[in-house]
Amino acid sequence: MSNIKITCVIVDDEPMALNLVESYVNKTPFLSLKAKCNSAIEAMEFIKEQPVDLLFLDIQMPDLSGIEFSKMLPKNTRVVFTTAFDQYALEGFKVEALDYLLKPFDYAEFLVAANKASTWFSLIKEKKQSNVSNQKEFLFVKSEYKQLRIKLADVLYFEGLKDYIKIWLKNNPKPILTLMSLKSLEEELPETNFMRVHRSFIVSLKNIDVIERSQIIINDQRITVSEQYKPRFLEFITNNSL
Repeated sequence: MSNIKITCVIVDDEPMALNLVESYVNKTPFLSLKAKCNSAIEAMEFIKEQPVDLLFLDIQMPDLSGIEFSKMLPKNTRVVFTTAFDQYALEGFKVEALDYLLKPFDYAEFLVAANKASTWFSLIKEKKQSNVSNQKEFLFVKSEYKQLRIKLADVLYFEGLKDYIKIWLKNNPKPILTLMSLKSLEEELPETNFMRVHRSFIVSLKNIDVIERSQIIINDQRITVSEQYKPRFLEFITNNSL
């Protein structure tokens, strides 16, 4: 039995299929059902407000297919496809689905897929814990012909300006300017402490003072969380709220 809780949503345009998968989820101790949706559009609106770990997702639905919808999901939201049509199996694995359930499936088949999801999320959790214990404490950045040692604990946020980055630090009214792209910097930062929230900003999660609607306030600076990065940021808020 898994020692983690996996939040999930069921998406299917057939009421009987929705109810069947709901009964399977309710039998599985490590799954926590957050919503049942009868279309991908409805599910999209739900997870914008309340991100989840896993979707049990039908493929053939009106307006927006499960395959199309899966390509729009945040990177940390995974999918188990449920469908009556086996010709979609290859497409399902191309979009990195955790599993593919061919209707009609019984609880034993469902549980195999659920356990695959549990194994995947357990590995991700272990990786994050390992990253925390081996986190970088500083970076060297080139600025004005010098290599400056920047303590990551002192960073408030990074601001991207075309090919340059401004590094805003605690107790330092002027930023450090370095020639680097925000994308390459993002890959070097520990994701448990830093998050990209806008095309031009990566923020220190530990130094956020206030969250007000779609804005973060750090040291009196207001930074807007853009739509592209909102699902991941909402997940961070959910995981750290009372």
